[in-house]
Amino acid sequence: MPRNEETVTTKLQRIAEKARNEPNCQFTSLFHLMTVEMLWGCFDALRNHAASGIDGVTKQQYENNLLENLQQLVGKLHRMAYIPQPVQRVYIPSPGLIS
Repeated sequence: MPRNEETVTTKLQRIAEKARNEPNCQFTSLFHLMTVEMLWGCFDALRNHAASGIDGVTKQQYENNLLENLQQLVGKLHRMAYIPQPVQRVYIPSPGLIS
């Protein structure tokens, strides 16, 4: 995947700087940042053996058809048709707490 010279981190740093320097500035949309390149960079940053999402899809499974998966995701995001799956709540018992 060809990379844009500006990294995701750099773009986010520029946005944070603008927000700090221009407190009256209102960001109406950041969807223009949601590109295949940006999501590809985020995908690369994921740990290889991280737990799968609530949908059960692992990083390796998503990577099998990565470009198409990212293109579909960007399309849904730009059409505002992306509906995230609910978060699965997991209770982690803490030592010393009485339940």
